[in-house]
Amino acid sequence: MLVSHELHEGWSLTALTLTDDAPVRAGVTAAATVPGCVHTDLMAAGLLEDPYLDQNEETQHWIGHSTWVYRRSVQANPEPGVRYELAFDGLDTVAAVTLNGEEVGRTANMHRAYRFDVTDALRDGANDLAVTFHPVREYAHQVREALGERPNVYPEPSQYVRKMACNFGWDWGPTLVTAGIWKQVRLESWRTARLGRVRPIVGVQDGVGTVRVEIEVDRAPRADAPLSVQVEVAGHEASATLAPGASSAVVDLTVPEAELWWPRGHGDQQLYQLDVRLQDERHADLDQWSRRIGFRTVTLTTEPDSAGTSFEIAVNGVSLFIRGANWIPDDCFVSRVDRDRYRERIEGAIEANMNLLRIWGGGLYEKDEFYDLCDELGVLVWQDFLFACAAYPEGEPIASEVEAEARDNVVRLMPHPSLVLWNGNNENIWGFWDWGWQEPLAGRDWGWGFYNEVLPSVVAELDPARPYWPGSPYSGSPDRHPNEPEHGNHHSWEVWNRQDYTAYRDERPRFVSEFGYQGPANWATIDRALSDDPLRPDSPGMLHHQKADDGNAKLADGAAPHLPVVDSMDDWHYLMQLNQAQAVAFGIEYYRSLRPHCMGAIVWQLNDCWPVTSWAAIDGDGRRKLLWYALRRVYAERLATVQPEGDGRAVRLLNDSVTAATGPLSIGRCDLDGRLLADDKRSIEVGAGSQATVSIPESIATPGHAAGELLVVEWAGQRVVYPFLEDIQMQYPLAAFEATAQPTDGGVAVRVVAQTMVRHLTLLSDRVDPDSVVDSQLIDLLPGEEHTFHVRTTVSASDPGWTQAPTLRALNDLS
Repeated sequence: MLVSHELHEGWSLTALTLTDDAPVRAGVTAAATVPGCVHTDLMAAGLLEDPYLDQNEETQHWIGHSTWVYRRSVQANPEPGVRYELAFDGLDTVAAVTLNGEEVGRTANMHRAYRFDVTDALRDGANDLAVTFHPVREYAHQVREALGERPNVYPEPSQYVRKMACNFGWDWGPTLVTAGIWKQVRLESWRTARLGRVRPIVGVQDGVGTVRVEIEVDRAPRADAPLSVQVEVAGHEASATLAPGASSAVVDLTVPEAELWWPRGHGDQQLYQLDVRLQDERHADLDQWSRRIGFRTVTLTTEPDSAGTSFEIAVNGVSLFIRGANWIPDDCFVSRVDRDRYRERIEGAIEANMNLLRIWGGGLYEKDEFYDLCDELGVLVWQDFLFACAAYPEGEPIASEVEAEARDNVVRLMPHPSLVLWNGNNENIWGFWDWGWQEPLAGRDWGWGFYNEVLPSVVAELDPARPYWPGSPYSGSPDRHPNEPEHGNHHSWEVWNRQDYTAYRDERPRFVSEFGYQGPANWATIDRALSDDPLRPDSPGMLHHQKADDGNAKLADGAAPHLPVVDSMDDWHYLMQLNQAQAVAFGIEYYRSLRPHCMGAIVWQLNDCWPVTSWAAIDGDGRRKLLWYALRRVYAERLATVQPEGDGRAVRLLNDSVTAATGPLSIGRCDLDGRLLADDKRSIEVGAGSQATVSIPESIATPGHAAGELLVVEWAGQRVVYPFLEDIQMQYPLAAFEATAQPTDGGVAVRVVAQTMVRHLTLLSDRVDPDSVVDSQLIDLLPGEEHTFHVRTTVSASDPGWTQAPTLRALNDLS
């Protein structure tokens, strides 16, 4: 039977060669954590300041230019006839592995798993195991010299090495070029044979669950005896025999009573254990493999129609409107992201009513725990292959690494029912068309062969039950501009870069897989990370933690048509988070109003990897920004939104749930004192997975005094207030309200009673307690109405901060 010994303890880290500006000396040694990386080990040893704080990042680039050695002793008692292998699930990135001074393997890919035969190198007793990480930049520069320069959005060599691209910096992330043993490592021993790759191809045919298990076996030298494989799932068993010398087998099973796996909101997430055992001719177990699978079908429909080309994901034959977010690595030091952290982020997406996360191509194939949790919680996963914002060479050594990496990860991830789409790249096809790449490329390859040939071939061979799409964005044809809104999937970035967010309505996309707007991190996150005194939007630390090109100017320009201009940091912080929430909510409401013409909106982005001004809804310390609360509203299964209709307005009712929505719809026009001026009430039914449009009567849609009147829509438990003009043009009174704080089980309840109309009432609870969580934000109240914020906190209700600015505030505080 295969025996596995984890090798996670007793490692040391030594600086072998260093740059001249390194603050430590060559030969310095520190205790190492495995899994981990150089940066975290140096921080733990007190040899490195936290790069997330202030401007520390700028003084730490020497780490990525240096050579590092991880070393430990391995006790062994090798037996004759037993094969011994070192198994590394992840090495970051350019490494040489030696055992007792003998090189047993080399790596140049962060995204692959490696297995090295050490049978002949292993000694009885203590063995010296070392992993030397060479400077990844030097390797990348060598590849660039061999294959030729190619364009990159960033002045970095990320496309010349198979490493997490955002380690080299992004417009939301720092440049922290890591090295280390970032996943598990084991010494494994076995006789005769072991399981190599196991691929369950899971489907549903005529209501019956099917599994085809394709199995590859590694045999020891001269081990040619017959073998057998036993497969079991949901109480059903089947087996196959491998003839002498054979190394593969196929086992088919049917599960007539299989319950379907559904995405959240559509049914249960039924999972079944699939067990595979490898046995010798005497029926003794040699190895075993277990994973959870789910029975479901998935299709991607991209059909031409009168409006362009559709892009529609269906699970178990049910078309879904995708309400999602893009996911980036949750930490620059990815070994720090464990199951609990994954769960917290994924549950944050669920609580914001999302049903899909897109794993973006500049990051990682995430660890198994991420996909396990998505399986359990019913969150769909769109997985990019790891190419982003650059022209990639297709020659060696990159070509072989790309194919091996794709094969590794397709096989690893294919058992997960939550995974519904493989996507070839992020923005590279668009870049080739529009970003000035063609002239400098001068006919050289740039990655199209990967996206159009290599990757779809790998998916078709290894994971034929799951769809593949060449890129995001991509319009479905190499002869058509890749970012046409009417065809395929679209990225909408003109709003952030150049246009007001009302320009979202200028296009009619079929599916939007990226769009977004920036806002600062939460106050407590900024306060922890920066020591600027005074703290200002343009103080040194704030500017360093704003990586977007001309980002602060874009924030100011984008807010100017909607919100007042302010001087204080407190007001700026509130308004920039508010404008981010307003902008993204505006876009999502519009995209959802287009259903079924448009069948998805994936906002950029759910999470951050460090404290930064960015597009994220959850900041780098895990705090929920105002955007998160806006997403929870506009991603609700049932949404009412007011949209233009000809020269008038209409209410668009969206029902993504599995049951019909039947009940009252109320549309009213009132003044800022809350007096109802005109209204319309009716009962309406909106079918499951459907939508309806209700024209707003002219008497309601036409204000008598636009700057002093509001539209109020109530449906399906929601109430939404729409000013007739931009907030900056409205004649809101100065906000007046009474606020009291009372202790509750687990926290504080802050009750607010409005004396005037109150716009976007917000409780920035982290300003009182950095660890607090508030249940609601961005509340609109008419005079006499009230709202209670429930805060999870350990701070007493007697703290005066709960009921006053800058913690408790409204937009019309600033009028």
